[in-house]
Amino acid sequence: METPFEKEPISGESKVKSASSAVAVDAIDRELEKRVVRKCDLHVLPVLSVVFMVAFLDRINIGNARIQGLEADLDMEGQQYNVALQVFFILYILFEVPSNIFIRKMAPSTWLSGIILGWGILTIGMGVTRSYAGLVVCRVGLGLFEAGFLPGCLYLMSVYYRRHELQRRFNIFYGTAILSGSFSGLFAYALANMAGVGGYNGWRWIFIIEGLGTVILAVITKFLIPDWPETASFLTLDERAFAVHRVHEDMAGSAMDDLDKKSRRRIFLDWKIWIGAIIYFGCANNGYGTAFFTPTILEQLGWTSIKAQVYSIPIYAVSTVVAVATAFLSDCLRHRYLFCMIGICVNSAGYIMLLAQHGLPVAVRYIAVYMVQAGGYITMPLTLVWLNNNLGGHYKKGIGAALQIGLGNLGGVVASNIYIPSQAPTFPLGFGTSLALEWLTAIGCTVFLVGLMRENRKRERGEREYRYNLPKAEQDHLGDDHPRFRFVY
Repeated sequence: METPFEKEPISGESKVKSASSAVAVDAIDRELEKRVVRKCDLHVLPVLSVVFMVAFLDRINIGNARIQGLEADLDMEGQQYNVALQVFFILYILFEVPSNIFIRKMAPSTWLSGIILGWGILTIGMGVTRSYAGLVVCRVGLGLFEAGFLPGCLYLMSVYYRRHELQRRFNIFYGTAILSGSFSGLFAYALANMAGVGGYNGWRWIFIIEGLGTVILAVITKFLIPDWPETASFLTLDERAFAVHRVHEDMAGSAMDDLDKKSRRRIFLDWKIWIGAIIYFGCANNGYGTAFFTPTILEQLGWTSIKAQVYSIPIYAVSTVVAVATAFLSDCLRHRYLFCMIGICVNSAGYIMLLAQHGLPVAVRYIAVYMVQAGGYITMPLTLVWLNNNLGGHYKKGIGAALQIGLGNLGGVVASNIYIPSQAPTFPLGFGTSLALEWLTAIGCTVFLVGLMRENRKRERGEREYRYNLPKAEQDHLGDDHPRFRFVY
């Protein structure tokens, strides 16, 4: 059986071809499958998870630096903090798609470790800058280098795991980013005590120490991040062939390994990708809003900045546990939509409590922040994997993930501008807008569900069989437009 990778020659391909002939097409060797999945869990998931935790830490540590004196030291006023947040997204959004095209053309270990090094250096730059302009320049550059990491990791993981193996593993990966919120608070609490060391205030050491750690991690990960399954050094030749085969079979043989004109049309005119971007836009606003402003919101409850840092730690820990547990259920039940809606409802209840916080005890408002965080982090990773599950072929998966995450991250731009300091502590614009966007996600998920069900019924009735009459070269690159492909929801 020909694998999709055989359409695109790569290093070690001939060996994988010869080994793949030994793989039984009509029966899966369960012991071999367990061994391959176990190796992937040991070599793919941990290193990507650690780096994503560091990436998100570097992205959101500005929220902790703010309450440690960032604005006063750089003479910031008015909306300048919000501007510093939103400039991150300029290049972050623009370079998502090019990055996922580049990663396919080179070793992921080289590409990903290179961009990690870049954002580590810029994080250090934020700690030593003497001006607001310097902070803005570093934030713009940080967006450029971080652009390719999340979509690249989702793309890389999707070629190692079957569709209903991916969600729980992606949520473990994504959960480390949630945990970075608690680490961020913990580090900020510790590093605040370094104020005065080297003549630097405590907020500067937050950036410098975390940036140095990222630079060191970049060097190490060059040798740890796995490359494509066909050349994975942790797998034997037979295991490589089997890893390719089982994912290919799970996708009903769909492939898209040439980025020609017809493939580009199938990618950029696919309604699923654009609906997926709208879905992620709604919940990404929540993710960034809580990451950037949770310390500030907790401080407005009447706590000192140090106490606010410490009290943010369990919020992220609980959110991580809830997100991972939900992912296991979603994979076991092979269902996505209902779990997305559960997350949206929990999140919405939290926002409603915060909007009606007058007269509510501090403890109740604190619980509301838990609900906002936990509900949001149930939904966000589910929406990314749900779209990925329904895209077929290498280029479509890669570009589709990049478009969804890139355009969806416009929600981060919104989040950067809706928490107005003059509206503290009630933040009606911030909480109200975030609540509305959560229900934009709910509407998008429902449209996505109905569209997938409708298309599956058409395929069951044979209404897509005409595609078998297309030229063989085009049939080989139909992706999820292949008549055998079935959508999951």
